[in-house]
Amino acid sequence: MKIYHLVATELKRLTATGMAKLALVALMLVPVLYAGLYLWANNDPYGNLKDVPVALVVEDTGATVDGEQVDYGTQVEERLLDDQSVGWIVTDADTAERGVRDGTFDFILTLGPDFSTALTSAEGDAPTQAVVELTTNDTNSFLATTIAGQVAEKVRASITEQVGKEAALKLLDGFATVRANLTTAVDGAGQLADGAASASSGGQQLASGAGTANIGALQLADGLQQLQAGSAALPGQANQLNDGAQQLSTGLQQLQAGSASLPDDTQRLNDGAQQVAAGNAQLASTASGLAGQVQDAVDQAAAVRSDAEAAIAASALTPAEKQALLADIAQIATAVDDGNTKVQAANTQIGQLAAGSAAVAAGTQQLADAAPTLTNGIASAATGASQLAAGTQQLADAAPTLTNGIASAATGASQLAGGVTQLAQGSLDLAGGLGSLDSGADQLHDGLASGLADVPDQTADQRETAAQTISDPVAVDSSAVTKASNYGAGMAPFFISLAAWIGIYALFLIVKPLSRRALTALKKPFTATTAGWAAPALLGSVQMLAVFGIITLALGYQVEHPWGMLGFMVLTSATFATIILALNILLGSVGQFLGLVLMVLQLVTAGGTFPWQTLPGPLQVLHQVLPMSHAVDGIRQLMYGGDVSLAGADTGALAFWLLGALLVSYLGARRMTRHRTLRDLRPSLIG
Repeated sequence: MKIYHLVATELKRLTATGMAKLALVALMLVPVLYAGLYLWANNDPYGNLKDVPVALVVEDTGATVDGEQVDYGTQVEERLLDDQSVGWIVTDADTAERGVRDGTFDFILTLGPDFSTALTSAEGDAPTQAVVELTTNDTNSFLATTIAGQVAEKVRASITEQVGKEAALKLLDGFATVRANLTTAVDGAGQLADGAASASSGGQQLASGAGTANIGALQLADGLQQLQAGSAALPGQANQLNDGAQQLSTGLQQLQAGSASLPDDTQRLNDGAQQVAAGNAQLASTASGLAGQVQDAVDQAAAVRSDAEAAIAASALTPAEKQALLADIAQIATAVDDGNTKVQAANTQIGQLAAGSAAVAAGTQQLADAAPTLTNGIASAATGASQLAAGTQQLADAAPTLTNGIASAATGASQLAGGVTQLAQGSLDLAGGLGSLDSGADQLHDGLASGLADVPDQTADQRETAAQTISDPVAVDSSAVTKASNYGAGMAPFFISLAAWIGIYALFLIVKPLSRRALTALKKPFTATTAGWAAPALLGSVQMLAVFGIITLALGYQVEHPWGMLGFMVLTSATFATIILALNILLGSVGQFLGLVLMVLQLVTAGGTFPWQTLPGPLQVLHQVLPMSHAVDGIRQLMYGGDVSLAGADTGALAFWLLGALLVSYLGARRMTRHRTLRDLRPSLIG
């Protein structure tokens, strides 16, 4: 009997009765139901998170920033409701607390009353971290707690980005304002530097002019001191002159009255007139010298006044101080000019007196020669003498005033010299200070210009972009060598492999591992072993074809290498059939139980959910050895379009298990050809 006949016989046995057919169909559907229902239920759980009820409690009272009311809590609420990442339900704190306990809500996200205040506290002296409160209840779902943490982190990142952008934009706007103000300051500093340079130059000129004015003021004071000393005798001399003029007038009056006796007295009159003429000449000489000295002093005073007025005008004195000095100088100049006028007038009158006296003397001589003519001349002389007396009286009256004016001018000139000396010293100090100001203004301009160059010059759009970059400086540029379309597709390789094992394990509940009658009759362990494996392997292939159809047609998962994946699934099922066959041949029902234990062990070590590197060390070793790990990896490579060479290595590993298990099964069958029991000839339905 050949392998084909043995397989056909086994299939006929499995379908001999209606109940047997029903049992076979039910067991054949086990992997289809397992893989199909499980993958369908977990097809896209993350895409359905919008149906997860989550309580959103917003108690934020807002905050005031720069005089404006802001409410970040409301903004976050609006963004979350628009995003719809989960099923947000806005409610109050009490309702949310009850709901998370009774399962109405999976978790709670709360924004407290001071949420906005904390977010804006960085602008004050007491910055406080804003808190997003997350309340979970693992009795609702442990994974819901994990999802809650991810949602809370997403909300935190979103808030951080928004607030960070606003803060960065304010900072950059502040830099823009600082730059504008710095630009103005640089321009002002440049103008200040130019003005300081001009002021420094002017200060030096002022110091030079003040020095010159100081010299002139000292010369003026010296000249007025000399004038004061020279004019000290002027009142006495003027009084003497007045006394002489009065006496002359009186004498001429008497002469005129006594002109009747003129012929007799002519000679005496001539002698007296000669004496008067000599005295008047002496007086005229003295008055002329004094008038010359006064005129020289006045001429020097005019030059000094001009220099002093120019120095005062160019000085840094206040206008009131300048006006006071100019007023004093003008008063002194007026007094000097008045005194000079009077002195010159007196000098002229004295000259006239001297000339008149000479004329009197000549007249007396002529009078002596011609008495009648002299009588008339005496009358004229009397008149002139009266005028002379009046003039000398005026000179005598003005002499004290002139002397006092000259004394006041001398005192004022001394004070002026002291003030101009102080002005000169102050001008030197001012020139030094202005030089320092010029140097400091240049340093200020250079420093401001250097600072301006360090402040970025950005437009409003550039500041907006920079603020966005500062608030969210790192972007994740994701790329995938291979990619599962959704969560169900990501879990499919694991559940396909597990369904293949479960399907084969279920089949061996009714499939006989070996035909013991054929083994006893034929004495061919290899034929019996191959036939015992071929029947479940063939049924397993049908199961894998059905599972493949569910994955690609019903669930619509994308498979990059469909034929390769289908063949690999068939190989996986055949390998698992060989392993369970070997366990049943060697250990019987115990071996069948060990197949269940081995399934649980591979369920843990296959790395179908978490990366296998997260397993404890001993389990990592089992991951590398057990066949389901290679089955999961091979299906991933072929389904997602990964490295085909890795799928080839997984194929080799499964083939190694298949051949090894066949060898073990053959050795077990060979041993059974030598030992038989009544139970071996009449096995039960489950072996």
